[in-house]
Amino acid sequence: MKLLRVGPVGEERPAVRDDNGRVFDPGGVTADIDGAFLARGGIDTARRALAAGVLPEIETSGLRTGAPVARPGKVVCVGLNYRDHAEETGAPVPQRPAVFMKAPCTVVGPNDTVLIPRGSVKTDYEVELAVVTGRTTRYLESPDESLVNVAGYAISNGVSEREFQLERSLQWDLGKSCETFNPLGPYLVPADDVGDPRDLGLHLSVNGLPRQDGHTKDMIFDASYLVWYLSRHMVLEPGDVINTGTPAGVALGLPGQPYLRPADVVEVAIDGLGSQRQEVAAA
Repeated sequence: MKLLRVGPVGEERPAVRDDNGRVFDPGGVTADIDGAFLARGGIDTARRALAAGVLPEIETSGLRTGAPVARPGKVVCVGLNYRDHAEETGAPVPQRPAVFMKAPCTVVGPNDTVLIPRGSVKTDYEVELAVVTGRTTRYLESPDESLVNVAGYAISNGVSEREFQLERSLQWDLGKSCETFNPLGPYLVPADDVGDPRDLGLHLSVNGLPRQDGHTKDMIFDASYLVWYLSRHMVLEPGDVINTGTPAGVALGLPGQPYLRPADVVEVAIDGLGSQRQEVAAA
């Protein structure tokens, strides 16, 4: 089962996709896929309703796909979490997670247009595994307690403006929080349906040319460690998004630094979580 949201911007409605690709309306279960839905065990409720055959089937062809989680309270990001990415950017391999934030309003649909900010010459792409929390989580004792607090996983494209990030501020947030800088989805895949989050391939291409081809087994700090670590420093709430870092192949680390330009097409995929496609345009 996969959860998604379809419809125009600001008017998305929830949907459930079964293993055969059929899509159903869970309106009788929830009005949206948000923190409140996740906190009350909505995924299990939707799963039972789907299995019982009580959800009406709907046609979604031609409908825009929105982000699969509505209004995340916060987007917490982890930088330099793949050794090869740290090395390609000339940064030291971190001894503890490098944590920063994206503005929640950066979250857009998986196929929405990515806008290059005004004045930008260094807009970059980043395929990332997104962890979506399903419970209020604080002060976990060990990483072994982490994954029961995870509702599911999704694809993030953690778009970044490198000049804003690295040259205009001592903090990274300025280059991470521009409009449209976090395409998310297409699905929220329940944690039980993903299996081991350390066993997922990540892929990204620009204009059909492969740029990133990584694997979550190569994370320095895996998803369970990150949830534990973050819970020791902040309260994670249902519906929060954690972007877990990106492997090598970003424009910043490639010869010639081929940053995104208007009319570029970015395609992003993670094994079992679907795929994204964004056209790039000037803001």
